[in-house]
Amino acid sequence: MSAGGRSTGSGREPRSDESDPQRTRPTGPSETGQRSGAGGSADRSPGGSVEQAKEACLRLLAVRARSRAELGQRLSAKGFATEVTEQVLDRLAEVGLVDDAEFARQWVQQRHRFSGKGRQALAQELRRKGVAREAAAAALEDVTADDETERATELVRRKLRTLPAGLDREKAIRRLVGMLARRGYGHSVAYAVVKAEWEASDAGTRIEDPGVSLD
Repeated sequence: MSAGGRSTGSGREPRSDESDPQRTRPTGPSETGQRSGAGGSADRSPGGSVEQAKEACLRLLAVRARSRAELGQRLSAKGFATEVTEQVLDRLAEVGLVDDAEFARQWVQQRHRFSGKGRQALAQELRRKGVAREAAAAALEDVTADDETERATELVRRKLRTLPAGLDREKAIRRLVGMLARRGYGHSVAYAVVKAEWEASDAGTRIEDPGVSLD
């Protein structure tokens, strides 16, 4: 205290929050922009740089082949700018890492061979993946009518072994045709294959034998 009893104004007295610049510093857009400028606008742009987008694509492609649309959707979900995405995808297409025609061809072959998918299902899958109609049609030509019949026959024979003994013929046929339909086989193909395999199978023989009770 001074001789007159008034405060000397020394720093020993507590200061209010309103006078503390560290506590009340604004964090508005102007200051955020200043901090971004100090660190470089390219590194802090939404989603990241072209190099970061390229690395993200390469990681995805290391897992499996993908269509251009798939990669674009993933980059967009990560917040990359449209200009960055298109630049990266164009560059990957130039070096052959993004090729929708080749992607469609591989997808059709693998899904038909290992998953037993028919042409209708494969066409829907390629459409969902953003493959152009022309590229999809060219890839689907690799699956012929004979290919579909052969693969459908394999699926039906496998399913026949698991059907309950004594299952009604019409119910069995509906179940088998439905199984093929869900895998993308046309009704005419599915019904023809099921009818032929049912009649040739032990199950068909048992059903047609009047001496065997179905109860």
